[in-house]
Amino acid sequence: MRDFKCLILAAGKGTRMESFEPKVLQPICGKPMLGYIIKLVKKIGIRDTIVIINNKSQGRQVRNFLGKDIKTIEQKQLLGTANAVNQARRLLKDYEGNLLILYGDTPLLTEMTTDKLLKHHVATDAACTLLTTILKNPTGYGRIIKNGLGKTKTIVEEKDSSIYEKVIEEVNVGVYCFKSKDLFLALKKVKANNTKKEFYLTDIIKIFYAQGLKIESVSTESTEEILGINSKNDLAKAHDIVRWRILSRLMQGGVTIMDPNATFIDEEAVIGKDTIIYPHVMIEGKNYIGKNCKVGPFCRIRGNCHIEDNVLIGNFVEIVRTSIKSNTKIKHQCYLGDAEVGSEVNIGAATSIDNYDGKKKYKTIIEDKVFIGAGVILIAPVKIGKAAVCGAGAIISKNTNVKPNSKVVGVSARIKHKKRK
Repeated sequence: MRDFKCLILAAGKGTRMESFEPKVLQPICGKPMLGYIIKLVKKIGIRDTIVIINNKSQGRQVRNFLGKDIKTIEQKQLLGTANAVNQARRLLKDYEGNLLILYGDTPLLTEMTTDKLLKHHVATDAACTLLTTILKNPTGYGRIIKNGLGKTKTIVEEKDSSIYEKVIEEVNVGVYCFKSKDLFLALKKVKANNTKKEFYLTDIIKIFYAQGLKIESVSTESTEEILGINSKNDLAKAHDIVRWRILSRLMQGGVTIMDPNATFIDEEAVIGKDTIIYPHVMIEGKNYIGKNCKVGPFCRIRGNCHIEDNVLIGNFVEIVRTSIKSNTKIKHQCYLGDAEVGSEVNIGAATSIDNYDGKKKYKTIIEDKVFIGAGVILIAPVKIGKAAVCGAGAIISKNTNVKPNSKVVGVSARIKHKKRK
């Protein structure tokens, strides 16, 4: 979006999360929560993003996750949200456009709501536009205090609110648009306001109001998208919300999900029309599944898999880092790892690809129209040529190259005869 930059506050320790991993890197449906915010910012058209991190090992982990494309600034001392924003002063000293400020632990915020906030900020030419919502139980949130004309004049944190202010149901969500120049001038006037000597960004609203600057607000009716993730309980709630969003998106795109309550599909999965996902299927990480496939029940696809159209993956099958071409069938209790499987292949029940020797993982190649009987073990690296047959119970030793149109049986597998063409 033109004339907008984004600042994401992600320096908090997240002590209530009780984890060695940074709070903002906790995974939700296969993606760190900070990843959802970065994706949101890109979708609304903002290309310049700065993330405030702490100067501890957790901050370095966040920087490593973000890579070189996104700027990071360390907050040397955790002295509150206003102090965190102030760390970007030098980097933004010559910038006079608009600044969107987000928190790194609010991954459920939607593109529609954020876009609405930005458009309203621009249309009203406000110094600040903040996101609010109405809660019947506003415990824990800062209350929006308005003047007689219905204009926001300050935000009062719950611990500082009077009994009359506590009953106010409109609360601060923690998403802001500012005119950058006005913001950094006002930050100089923010004072530490508690025993911890912390500086709060919400005090900017009171300062703006006293200066007669224009303050606007946009309200969202979706209370789920304002959920801040501070604990494992919050993380579980967020996981369930995102999971249902993913399933809804897939079903709207033509995927049949037989039992959404028993299906777990990560954010980066792409699934084609008329594919049926049976109950108790877990699809983790980045995967592509084509059109008109059948997956499950009780199937796990672990990541980096590319499955073409009209593929059948039966019950209790596990697949990882594997490509499967069209019209292939993989039935019952199979494991495939680090494999390339051709088209019109039949892989019988209880077949296993042993891709790991304890030190290294090896590749298996199964070409088109191969028939693999039940209970076959392929000890990678192995190559099975086009239209070959592996008899039931065969063990294909590593470095074996089964020639096209041949048949192998036994332990260890040996060439019995060539198929007639």
